[in-house]
Amino acid sequence: MTIDQLQQRYDKAGQGHLLKFLGTLSEEERVQLTKQLEALDVERVNRIYQKAVAAEKEAADPNIPAEPVNALPKDASDSLNDADKVKDWRRVGLGAIARGQVGVLLMAGGQGTRLGSSAPKGCYDIGLPSHKSLFQYQAERIARLQEVAELEEGKPTGSVIVPWYIMTSGPTRPETEKFFKTNNFFGLKSENVIFFEQGTLPCLTMEGKILLETPSRIAVAPDGNGGLYAATRSPLSSSDPKTTVLSDLAKRNILYIHAYCVDNCLVRVADPVFLGYSISKQADCTAKVVPKTDPAESVGVVARRGNKFSVVEYSEITKEESERRDPETGELALRAGNIANHFYTTDFLNRVEAFEDELAFHIARKKIPHTNLETGESVKPSKPNGMKLELFVFDVFPFTERFSVLEVERREDFSPLKNAPGTGSDDPETSRRDLLAQHRRFLENAGAKVAEGVEIEISPLVSYAGEGLESVKGKTFTKSGIANQVEELDALA
Repeated sequence: MTIDQLQQRYDKAGQGHLLKFLGTLSEEERVQLTKQLEALDVERVNRIYQKAVAAEKEAADPNIPAEPVNALPKDASDSLNDADKVKDWRRVGLGAIARGQVGVLLMAGGQGTRLGSSAPKGCYDIGLPSHKSLFQYQAERIARLQEVAELEEGKPTGSVIVPWYIMTSGPTRPETEKFFKTNNFFGLKSENVIFFEQGTLPCLTMEGKILLETPSRIAVAPDGNGGLYAATRSPLSSSDPKTTVLSDLAKRNILYIHAYCVDNCLVRVADPVFLGYSISKQADCTAKVVPKTDPAESVGVVARRGNKFSVVEYSEITKEESERRDPETGELALRAGNIANHFYTTDFLNRVEAFEDELAFHIARKKIPHTNLETGESVKPSKPNGMKLELFVFDVFPFTERFSVLEVERREDFSPLKNAPGTGSDDPETSRRDLLAQHRRFLENAGAKVAEGVEIEISPLVSYAGEGLESVKGKTFTKSGIANQVEELDALA
């Protein structure tokens, strides 16, 4: 595309200002900017902006009544209260894993900035005795689960594979890949750990004009965790433009996907119970949820908005709605706390593109550094001057045909890492506490006793979810320590 053609295209889209400094740039800078402009679907950016603004305006219009927020239908949700059902779901899930039908999709694009770290969040050490990172814990859970499926389903050693698709962002991808290579992929085979990158969108002024970060570069920001869906269709690398996550899933004959966020130290990666539940319900999308602790807890809930499934933010729920109770159980009617832990069929992931244009991006007004178009000088604003547009991973829920929800125990499945050390909630200390408390329960449920104040860390390679600990029955543990093998537990007793 010539410069004149590029100028005409951007003028027509109302974004011709992006080429204003082209004549003042060096050859290298000119190439950088024109490549960025040629690759950008500027017409799509305009459509996204217009739809986002219209959706926000409609939501704020007092003359348009909000659709009622209703509790989940009884037939669309379940819990772990029935031990026989749980056993059946686990069997179904392990069967799918053993047949090679399950893949894992990790959302790991964030940096640990709020934790005081510039590294990708998955590299973070929450202070466990082993000093294992979040990435290592999750990798070892996959490794152990593969072994469990082989043992229980009668498969040869090394035959079960659960491929791990790791979504990074532009800033985190190089360091994430380096971290895995340096640590030999934590025992997993490198060909089964696939890195890909979430997309970006230009940052805009409040009027929808694209901002220049520098005279030779557009200001961009990640498109939110909901960018996951478009990212699965993008090339895995510039050197292999034909291979995408979706094409790799098809090549491997993967039918089911478990997707989750990196910052949950308790996540049960490819949880066979969750998988089996979702498969048994013939769902195309399922959400794992935890019960809200109280009506005022600041967490979005999975509910029905009108006749469609959705995640309703706590700020959108009235006090009366949040305090409503189920007349039969006395539990909160809107109790299904969202934890960004989902099941999809690969068929559903392939269908998202068909309705993607109907999704309204969310507007986040931010202080965005940019170039002054009059002077060419760099500007660092002191108050919000523009917007970033993002999708949330749950924005697809209203478009599902068969949606279901599984409620699990918070203490067994969810301990998010969001805040700086010492905050007192959702921080490294609470993550460490919750994980070691779970390991204590593993031992106690296996028939052992653990002395007060004793902390025992059990490697995921030893036990995925408390299984394989029969040898500890009747023992009392009096020493703190790390168990990387079952035999190491004996030394602590």
